[in-house]
Amino acid sequence: MQKFIACALSAVMLLGAVSTAAVSAEEEPTESAAPTAFENHPALYAHAVLGGNDANAWQEWQSEHDEDFYEEDTTVKYFFLPSSADKGQVDLYNAFNTSVTVNGVTISPQKTERVSYQTGTSYSVTANSKTYTLKLMRSNAEAAIYINNTNADGNGTDLMSYLNSDKSLSAKATGAIVTPDGKIDNTVIKKIKGRGNTTWDKPKKGYNITYDKKVSIAGMASSKKYSILANYQDDSLSRNRFLYDLSDAVGMPYASDSRYVDFYVDGYYWGSYQMAEKVEVGSSSLISDFEETDYLNEDGTVKEDFSFVCEVDASATDEDYYFRSDSGNKITIKAPEIEFGEPGYDEVKAYVKAKFDAFFNATTFRGNLEAVADVDSMTKLFLINELGKNWDSGVSSTFFTYKQDENGQYKFYGSPVWDYDNSLGNANGVANDLRSIGVTDYTKYTGWWCQFKGKGSGKKASTNIMNRISQNKYVTDAAPKIWFECFVPAMDHFAGNKNYPDINADFYTSEDYYNLIHDSAEMNYASGWLLKTGSWIADHSTLTKATFDPETLTYKTDTSATSYSQNHTGMYNYSVDWFTSRAAWISSQYASSHEVLTAVTGDVNKSTSITVDDSTLLQKTLADMAEPDKLSKSLSDVNNDGKITIDDATCIQRFVAKYDKGYGKAGEAFIYG
Repeated sequence: MQKFIACALSAVMLLGAVSTAAVSAEEEPTESAAPTAFENHPALYAHAVLGGNDANAWQEWQSEHDEDFYEEDTTVKYFFLPSSADKGQVDLYNAFNTSVTVNGVTISPQKTERVSYQTGTSYSVTANSKTYTLKLMRSNAEAAIYINNTNADGNGTDLMSYLNSDKSLSAKATGAIVTPDGKIDNTVIKKIKGRGNTTWDKPKKGYNITYDKKVSIAGMASSKKYSILANYQDDSLSRNRFLYDLSDAVGMPYASDSRYVDFYVDGYYWGSYQMAEKVEVGSSSLISDFEETDYLNEDGTVKEDFSFVCEVDASATDEDYYFRSDSGNKITIKAPEIEFGEPGYDEVKAYVKAKFDAFFNATTFRGNLEAVADVDSMTKLFLINELGKNWDSGVSSTFFTYKQDENGQYKFYGSPVWDYDNSLGNANGVANDLRSIGVTDYTKYTGWWCQFKGKGSGKKASTNIMNRISQNKYVTDAAPKIWFECFVPAMDHFAGNKNYPDINADFYTSEDYYNLIHDSAEMNYASGWLLKTGSWIADHSTLTKATFDPETLTYKTDTSATSYSQNHTGMYNYSVDWFTSRAAWISSQYASSHEVLTAVTGDVNKSTSITVDDSTLLQKTLADMAEPDKLSKSLSDVNNDGKITIDDATCIQRFVAKYDKGYGKAGEAFIYG
């Protein structure tokens, strides 16, 4: 087998600024259409866009690799095309020294020609007296990310070989952000660097990327800094996306927006990734309430009070800006992030420690959590971790933001959420740890989790922050109401129910997510990545699904188990079914302590009767003359089409006029929190 790590290139790449270009024309390829951003091998290359002259958005054909990047069969080649590629034609560049014929089209050496293709079809290609089988696959992901630097260290080491040798290393690069409409953004990469703790030791790694200027990726808010997540241990490639977007839908502050992307480096397809807003502070960053330097007075001294972001991170090392709290937890200060020797280094660390210790002490069962923390966001953070049965809950990637509330009082907020690949039934967990805390059903969607995670022995209180938050009286009192008012509608929407038109538009249905990720996932696994990456991953072959009826408050399970095929479709469906079944179980546990209320669809003003006044209020809403609350919005979708339009007002008028039909669901009971 042939060693393939990032092609071990040696040519020096020009790293000058490249102007942003928009390329979408489907012109015939020109003489300048060639992969010039990195050194070419004797191979075929495909461009991301028909008729595009961009030098960065090219990929080299490649063979399936194993986990060590050795090629399995060098005679079978693939093009893993991004979603910007045409569905039936592709521009191919011939870097061989002889002509090559692909599907009846002859391509001269160092020339580009347009070739028709069909996904799923194999093509025989002869080059330099060797015959290859060529297969083409095409993604439907939200964007493609190309990054190129074949001389990352100045000594001829290609970018990925250089970065992957040490997480502390970083480099510049050129590249392209390509969206499905064929537009190409060539903003220069100012810095790319490895990221992650345990995930960094995996073959498929994640990175932090800083662009030279703010860029928008597939509709995300413009930013310079992103994290590109490998999701190597998640066979659905979606668990992080589900829970990030859910946190946004339920109203948590600082929910990281993200997109499914295909990732290419120096012409090599690295797989299906998730491009997410990096946990960063600043006006154009995820946490936009304050700046990195807001802790300083004008004279350079440290303020008496200031905002910060901290992370409970058991994996913190001496390379991190962290302290050990009185409880023994390692707490990394993410912002302001100060280098040793800079002004305020010790003062900031002491301030954050004092505030975190006070916060930790308030998380006891009867602790006055409300005095030091925002109870709403803390409860939602608990529910996200409980819903996911997140293995890392309270251990790592547990973020808290300390800032002023609406009354000017500094408090801790539970947000942003981060790192949920080992959740939603994905991980087995550690057997010794589970035995010590008395949990025997970790992989199942039933059973409480956070209150056991990190449980102390005997009468010793737990030092796990999420364990403590989950049992604090303020959180346990608030949880049922928040669950039914925020989480249940969102999960019902995720399952495909359109009764909730006011659910955040960025939280999709499970079918919508599948349509965005599946083709990219198929490419990811065809390229060589594994569905099951080790004994740590739980069995995903069968599941007995559960549902909950909010009208009757009944919970039931299927009479027989569902079997899942051992491919991406099966693994994706398993993650979705575990997710929705877990939500059903939690609903069943909270049902007895939550008052379920009813209203009448069409009663927009909530007067207990439907009159012409309800139609008038709805029309004022459509004209931006009135601002209804969440319940009124739900009662306004009378025709149940997931939208609020003038048609709903007409339905109300027909109901009031006692028409025999045409009034939708007006008059029907509506169950709400």
